[in-house]
Amino acid sequence: MEPMSAQDATFLHVENDVTPMHIGGVSIFAGPPPDFGELLEMVGAKLPRVPRYRQKVRFVPLGMSEPVWVDDPYFDLAYHLRHSAVPAPGNEAQLRTMAARVFSQHLDRARPLWEIWMVEGLEGERWALLSKVHHCMVDGVAATDLMSVMFSDDDGSSSPAAAWDPRPEPSDLELLVRGASHRAVHPVEQARTAVRTRPDLVRGTLSALRALTAAAPALRPSTSSLTGAIGPHRVWSWARIDLGEVRQVRASLGGTVNDVVLTIVASGFRDLLIERGEEVSRQRVVRTMVPVSVRLPGERGVYNNRVSAVFARLPVGIDDPAERLAQIQQQMDGIKSSRQAVAGDVLTQLSGFAPPLLLALGSRAVTRSARFNMDTATTNVPGPQQPVYALGRRLEASYPYVPIVGTIRIVVAIFSYDGTLYFGVTGDRDHAPDINALSQGIEAGLAGLLARATAKPA
Repeated sequence: MEPMSAQDATFLHVENDVTPMHIGGVSIFAGPPPDFGELLEMVGAKLPRVPRYRQKVRFVPLGMSEPVWVDDPYFDLAYHLRHSAVPAPGNEAQLRTMAARVFSQHLDRARPLWEIWMVEGLEGERWALLSKVHHCMVDGVAATDLMSVMFSDDDGSSSPAAAWDPRPEPSDLELLVRGASHRAVHPVEQARTAVRTRPDLVRGTLSALRALTAAAPALRPSTSSLTGAIGPHRVWSWARIDLGEVRQVRASLGGTVNDVVLTIVASGFRDLLIERGEEVSRQRVVRTMVPVSVRLPGERGVYNNRVSAVFARLPVGIDDPAERLAQIQQQMDGIKSSRQAVAGDVLTQLSGFAPPLLLALGSRAVTRSARFNMDTATTNVPGPQQPVYALGRRLEASYPYVPIVGTIRIVVAIFSYDGTLYFGVTGDRDHAPDINALSQGIEAGLAGLLARATAKPA
């Protein structure tokens, strides 16, 4: 029985009928699909290395403490691995449509919170793995580590896995007693641990007010068509760009790789708003939350959430791509100096002091609040820069999926793999069916920056 952290529990508490809180993606592999039994055997051999995949969530009665992870005594791998297909020869648009339907469905809370779908029928003799894992289990960086475990070329056959021997599942009374005792001592333990292991957080607390003040302009009420009520169904689109070309733009026009990526995303939103017939004046901005990892170097391989956020304004009203990049670079430099991410991590650490029931209610209130709503969220996760294999088949492409939350109708996720940046754009099907304009604008945005970069005198 392992308690869930306050931040992990937040991702569970904000989930509701129209907001499934899983992350995931679609990974496309070259070559003929393997036999489904091979996939079952391979994943089964990996499970001892990721024990969370055989654990489920139990809620403590009366909200006495955070939920806990317990072994699932009825774990069945065949329940979590699904087999499906698109009508052959299936194209990428059909695969995206299928993925959007699967991503719209909630994970079963009575079982470990993950699924993997093997999809056959793709044109070009290809196949895909569609993955879903609840955000309370992992953040993007940890999910990258999980992918390296689940889909490395080592199938685990050299060391057969021991038989699954789950620990006895606790009763409600045991959970209640454990929750009451944990709540009584938890704040003291948390403060002691924070001081001992994260002195940077203690120092960061002193800068929290300054960082929140710096972020305040990005938190004003939103009146954009990008925000509002959302429904239960999703639409999903994707784009891809060459990481080498992004670095070429950075070397010529300045900024960081992330600055260039945000500029490209701003281009996509500009095209989307113009497509919708909205006014895009020079002062128009799209306010985005940018999650950032605050893991220490030794924390990789720990499957939980260590994420904070900064708040940026994408200058969609600026037509010139080089000028847009320069403004984003200046803005991000200011954000770094204000230490927004550290202050945000301080607040998420301190949230563990709140009673879990109040934390759950507060989390829902924050995500549904229109008063402090962002227009979108943009998350960028680095992946392996060398080829990855599953059952001897090379991973060709990997498009990420992240959920929309609260009143945000569109979010953008970026995953880098083997020299390419893969963009996954999630939208609310009822209010953002036109997100292909954004995806196409992302690819066109890089072309515009490349044109400026090559035209600039040496």
